[in-house]
Amino acid sequence: MRRSEPMTSSTPAEATPTTSVPVVSVPTASARSGLVKPFAAMGIVATVGQMQRAGRDTIAMCLGEPTQGAPSPVLTRAAEVMSDGTGLGYSPIFGIPELREAIASHYRDWYGLDIAPDRIAVTTGSSGAFQTTFLTCFDVGDRVALARPGYGAYKNILAALGCEVVELDCGADEGFQPTVELLAAAHAEAPLKGLMLASPANPTGTMIGPEALGELVDWCRDNGVQVISDEIYHGISYIGTRGECALAHDDNAIVISSFSKYWGMTGWRLGWAILPEALVGPAQNVTGNLSLCAPVPAQYAAVAAFADESYAECEAAVASFAGAREHVLSAAADLGFGEMAPPDGAFYMYARVDDILDRAGLATSGQWCDQVLEATGVALAPGDDFDSVDGSRSVRLSLAVGSDRTAEAIDRILDFMG
Repeated sequence: MRRSEPMTSSTPAEATPTTSVPVVSVPTASARSGLVKPFAAMGIVATVGQMQRAGRDTIAMCLGEPTQGAPSPVLTRAAEVMSDGTGLGYSPIFGIPELREAIASHYRDWYGLDIAPDRIAVTTGSSGAFQTTFLTCFDVGDRVALARPGYGAYKNILAALGCEVVELDCGADEGFQPTVELLAAAHAEAPLKGLMLASPANPTGTMIGPEALGELVDWCRDNGVQVISDEIYHGISYIGTRGECALAHDDNAIVISSFSKYWGMTGWRLGWAILPEALVGPAQNVTGNLSLCAPVPAQYAAVAAFADESYAECEAAVASFAGAREHVLSAAADLGFGEMAPPDGAFYMYARVDDILDRAGLATSGQWCDQVLEATGVALAPGDDFDSVDGSRSVRLSLAVGSDRTAEAIDRILDFMG
């Protein structure tokens, strides 16, 4: 039998058509980024900007941004460094020596503390100091305690870095600040690795006195808990003290501060951390890789922040904040504010607004803040940024707009409330 031959054709076989389906790559966010909650106050600021561009007269009491701006000597020096040949390339990782020495001198003058300039890390705002410090001190899974209500960035940064945030319920009975009893209870559940303090605090304005701070620091030292003290609002106080420095109680505490608040230099993005000797090297490695160095022109200009004229201008601003504080305190009952944190320092006042919400038939302080902004042009911050449990029934007022504008804002709100 003949083997069958393959069939042939004079015309080529038609190719089977294929359809190419494009692969669409959709970017996906990391799981850790989902742990970072939005900062609602910045959204309110954006709305205020839109209103201003539309011709509305607004008063932004939603953000901690002093309206007086940087002191005159700082502005003068900033202009000079742009044309006098000052080298504006990269600085050393922890900042120019002149600025670190000036900060050390500031601590001698204000607190009677001798801090080696080598322990001072100049950072890109206090935010840069938080990142450097948290990465240097804590590993994934470490438990870090902080007050609730408190500044939302603390817990958001810690959560993004994989730390377990332990919120301490600090209400009126605790003076809105952590206590040794609260720490001991949290530590008994599982060991703590760190404690984040803030005095004066955002959003409450409360301060920790020398005795209470000493007790907290002593407990942390005895239990192997690293103290990190945010002292960015030092100098803005209404109770006869600039603020108690944690380093007066333990040289191994970490202190974070900034030029943003007392000196009114928010947009200059310049802060610092004072580190224990054992952490200087590791923190320098972290900082060098995260940001390389803080903004160099701002560093040279900031040396002038420690001039006598600069301090005098800052004290005048604090006096205006004090006037704003009195306006709010005197109107608190008429406004319908409930429980209010004692505003010892900073330029914030934090109050419950349950009665206001109940009378208006509203569920949250955010809804009331929206109504106030639309009707009066006054922007307040709902408490959600600061307290995930009770914040929806609270508001924060920033006094950073000064005494006159605060008085005007209060009048507008009272008129709106009838």
